[in-house]
Amino acid sequence: MKRTALILLSIALSLVASSGAVFAADQVGPVGLPNVSLTLGGANSPQGLATAIQIILLLTVLTLAPAILLMMTSFTRLIVVFSLLRQALGVQQAPPNQVLVGLALFLTFFIMSPALTNINETALKPYMQGTISQEAAFTGAIKPLRDFMLKNTREKDMELFLRLSKAETPKTKEEIPTLALIPAFVTSELKTAFQIGFLIYLPFLVIDMVVASVLMSMGMMMLPPVMVSMPFKLMLFVLVDGWYLLVGSLVQSFG
Repeated sequence: MKRTALILLSIALSLVASSGAVFAADQVGPVGLPNVSLTLGGANSPQGLATAIQIILLLTVLTLAPAILLMMTSFTRLIVVFSLLRQALGVQQAPPNQVLVGLALFLTFFIMSPALTNINETALKPYMQGTISQEAAFTGAIKPLRDFMLKNTREKDMELFLRLSKAETPKTKEEIPTLALIPAFVTSELKTAFQIGFLIYLPFLVIDMVVASVLMSMGMMMLPPVMVSMPFKLMLFVLVDGWYLLVGSLVQSFG
């Protein structure tokens, strides 16, 4: 982190210096711009080749980071529940997608903070210090995520993917392959999210039915019931402090 901060600081200072040079050039006269080039030299040793391969693998992992965040953390359950809540309220653009995704991301960091701290202490720091190998760092980093997924995965879903993979029945949780654990975890998260969404829909569905019945009895068939019921649903959600209850329940649902 310190090295990254130093690099960013040097880039910022370079940008400031270049902007000052451009300003001075406007005052004095035209000045030739420097050429910027980026080259990768050949590896003169096996260690250099291994470093280049590690950089390529790191860039590949960074491109897969969004998928890892979605598939191996609590983000899936959170964003699905928030989307179902917005549909139940009848407001299609409030809160906007950016707010829901941002809230889900920060709640994901909050829920996953014990696992992330464990990864930093047992895998990242020792690997950066050179005390453990890359294989040991990967094993130490994946273990907290596996423990989190195993805790929130249903046995039925796990048995399904183990059967589909035609792998031997594992005797312990440590023997469960990660490639079968991840889809089982995602399937369990989707099921749990839809169950929570169904419970959220019920009170708002009752309000829609009552409003529709009242409008029908008054002969106001041309007035959309959604326009009348939406303020009542918002009032109910605010009166019961819905965000407090929903966010607290979601965080506690992960144990």
